[in-house]
Formats: sequence, structure tokens, C-alpha cells
Amino acid sequence: MRNMPKKGSPTRRRCSFRLMIIAAALTTSAMAQESAFAEAGPAQIRKALFVIVDGISADVIESTFTPNLDAIASSKGYTRSTVGGEIGTASESPTISAVGYNSLLTGTWANKHNVYTNSIKAPNYAYWDIFRILKHARPGASTALFSTWEDNRTRLLGDGLPEAGGHKLDYVFDGLENDEQRFPHDDSSDYIEKIDSAVVEDAAQVLRTRGPELSWVYLQHTDDIGHRFGDSPEFTQAIELIDSKLGKLWSAVQARQREHGEDWLVVITTDHGRDAETGKHHGKQSVRERSTWIVTNSTRTNERFERQPSIVDILPSILRHLNVEAPATVSAEFDGVSFIN
Repeated sequence: MRNMPKKGSPTRRRCSFRLMIIAAALTTSAMAQESAFAEAGPAQIRKALFVIVDGISADVIESTFTPNLDAIASSKGYTRSTVGGEIGTASESPTISAVGYNSLLTGTWANKHNVYTNSIKAPNYAYWDIFRILKHARPGASTALFSTWEDNRTRLLGDGLPEAGGHKLDYVFDGLENDEQRFPHDDSSDYIEKIDSAVVEDAAQVLRTRGPELSWVYLQHTDDIGHRFGDSPEFTQAIELIDSKLGKLWSAVQARQREHGEDWLVVITTDHGRDAETGKHHGKQSVRERSTWIVTNSTRTNERFERQPSIVDILPSILRHLNVEAPATVSAEFDGVSFIN
């Protein structure tokens, strides 16, 4: 984010290959959207994309050349933000990857969603995730997940589990980390960068051609490099590489807006910062480990955005953009508020 006024987790487990793609509902939903758009005249169909790039603290993103993030943020769509809940209270949450992801997905801290480590032992699905909320409000809405870590779908979202709301994802691209023949694992984490690239290529294609109403992209490589090298030229290079990938997603969104007249919200963030001593670690409550950032293309941000929002504010902000109301019993448990008017 250089030139503007201005997020690791352990290496994932290696297991057998699994890649699932479920796309049947997208075509039907897209046709319904196009019909609705034709009937509504100038009213724009609203869609949203949120992206988590793992393990980049705010001070590092601000000192790195990231032209694509700058373009998405435009003049005022960047702010510092926080993770980790409120220190010394029940909401205090470890600055660990899966914890941060689930705080975004549910709009709650760990004392509610019950994810305290990357092992994700017993997530509390009583606190609905954003895809469950959307599907409840609009059963025909199209959804997509593009992820370098399969557990995002199977454990955090619990997609397909009755207790987590059943099937909520219409299109899935994940599980490549389990294909060791195509992506041989190496200590330098090059295979994760290759998976990130494949995830982005698929996401860009689906975003442009199918335009799901709600999509999540998760990219891991930066966190792996942070754990390996800490604050270093290698970490800076990994962030610049991620920025180029984000440019592909942004181009797909821009094309969608241009060719279909849709109103897209893009929110990009990270799940935690890094320790101040080396930049190799995280998990505690130091200022730098808690210090994250949010980039958005929205021009309707409010004072909440300007006054250092937190990761739990992203869910209600996306719902606000999509004009989706969560059930009162669900929204009453939100720990965040919308930073979009």
C-alpha cells in the first residue's frame, strides 16, 4: 500500500487428494438474476467478493508496493483494523489463522464460534456463517469458495453438515494441497504459491463468467513465507506476488461490472499480524499481532471504517451491501457492526 495514506499458521497437514466442484446452481441463479435485472431497469444487482490473504501485518502492507490493492482502495478504501477480540475479556481470541477466518465468517469472536486453534476441534455452528445467512434469506442465491486450504469448507463452514445449515456452496475450488502428485510438497512452500495461483485463475474465470452473488477467496502463501523468513525481502516479494494475483480478481470484477451493470463490493483483509521481534510468529496479543488492515472498493464507508474497524465488522458490512437481513436471533449475536452506510 505504499504511496497511500495509510498478516502465520503452521504448515497444513498433508493428506489424500480431494477436489470438489459443485456448479449446478450457478447457471439457474445467473439466469434468474439477469431476468430480474431486465425487469428492474436501472436497479443494479448487488454482489460481493471477500478475500483473505494470510498473515500480513498492517505496517508491512503499508510499506510494500501494491498497485492493485491501491487501485481497489482508490482514494479512501484502506484502513487499519484489528483482530483478537477485546483483551482481558471473554472475547479475547488468539491471533491465529483459522480463528481469524471464522471471526470474519461469523461476525463473532472465538468465545462464541469456539475456534481457538487451526485444528478446529469443535466449531460452534449455532453462530451462523455468512453463506448460511445468505442462503437462508435467498435460497436461490449463488455462492462460491476458492481456497488453498480445504478445512475452510469442511471444518469452518461445515458445508453439507445439517448442524451447520447443510449445503451452502454452489461452486467450490479447493483441496489442491492434498494432491501431492500435482503439487509435490517442499520445505520452501513453492507448492503453496502454485496452488494460490491455480485458485486465483479459477476464481477469476468463475467471477467473470458466472458472477456468483457471494464469493470467498483464500490465499496462504504469504503466511508460509512469513513463518520461514520473517520480516525480510522474501516476505516483501511474496506480498508483491499476492498483489499481482489480486489484480486478476479485480480485473474480473471490473469486467463483470462493465459487461453486466452489477454493483460489486470487494473486501480484502488478513487474519492476523506478526510478532514485533522477528515477524516469524503470531498467536498472542501484541499490538503488531493484532494489527491488520482492510481494503475495499466501497465508496459508502462510514465513521466505523475510519476509526479502526475489526475483522468482525466485515460480515455485517457485506450483508448491508447485499441488502440481506440475518434472522434477529443471529444478528443479535454479532460482535461487529457495518462500516458501510
